[in-house]
Amino acid sequence: MAPLNAQDRLSPQQFRRLASFIEGYSGIRMPPAKKVMIEGRLRRRVGKLGLSSLNAYCDRLFDQGDLENEIIHLIDAVTTNKTEFFREPQHFQFLIDQGLPALAKSGSGPGHVLKAWSAACSTGAEPYTLAMILSEFGGTHRGYRYSILATDICTEVLGKALLGIYPEEMMAPVPVDLRKRYFLRSRDRAKRDVRVVPDLRAHVRFARLNLMEENYGVDDAMDVIFCRNILIYFDKSTQEQVLQRLCRHLRPGGYLIIGHSEATAGFSLPLRSVAPTVFMRE
Repeated sequence: MAPLNAQDRLSPQQFRRLASFIEGYSGIRMPPAKKVMIEGRLRRRVGKLGLSSLNAYCDRLFDQGDLENEIIHLIDAVTTNKTEFFREPQHFQFLIDQGLPALAKSGSGPGHVLKAWSAACSTGAEPYTLAMILSEFGGTHRGYRYSILATDICTEVLGKALLGIYPEEMMAPVPVDLRKRYFLRSRDRAKRDVRVVPDLRAHVRFARLNLMEENYGVDDAMDVIFCRNILIYFDKSTQEQVLQRLCRHLRPGGYLIIGHSEATAGFSLPLRSVAPTVFMRE
């Protein structure tokens, strides 16, 4: 790996090329205010490739035909992946109190499998939180089954999510009884890590998916879709397009849940509000 130059900067022209491509590919806006952040995140990749500068990296992408091979590494480098267990807990409480009982009552018979989708899953805290909630509900409803699809555009975080290993400090929001049931301590106590139990991990399937794609290749009868705290990175037009595509995969009576800082006002969607940032497919 080549030495990293902390003073290396992207030229304004190269930053505009890079920002335009990232937004067009992933929907994530890259205004000038994010230039320093992007430079910092890309330096490690530039060094790993043995390139002389950030500008040389852009030349390689856009002028030397290496973009197709580099897309995944570029997106992994620039995406933000903040996550925690039981983030925005009101959403999970809604499912416990209202959503899951309603879905269980309206399910298509005893063989019905409740299908949930975490559409921007990051390192896995959201889908594993959802799995805990669904597993607990299943413990009081005979014959209840569920499956969870968890997707993200970033392959690096998907790899971490698949392992299901987290630092102990991430357990703070998880109720003690759920920690005992669904997490195992590392045998090496010096590591202070925990791992999601195999039975819970088995209910979650991880896959790479870009929300900017026109067709998602996902089951079109989801009962619950979480798409939280990713829409804020898109412009209004892209937000509406993504939500419209998500609605295609939500069954009538199913729930779409977005982040508390996000909104659907002014969008043409087959949804009605049933709780703050929780919507039902009509």
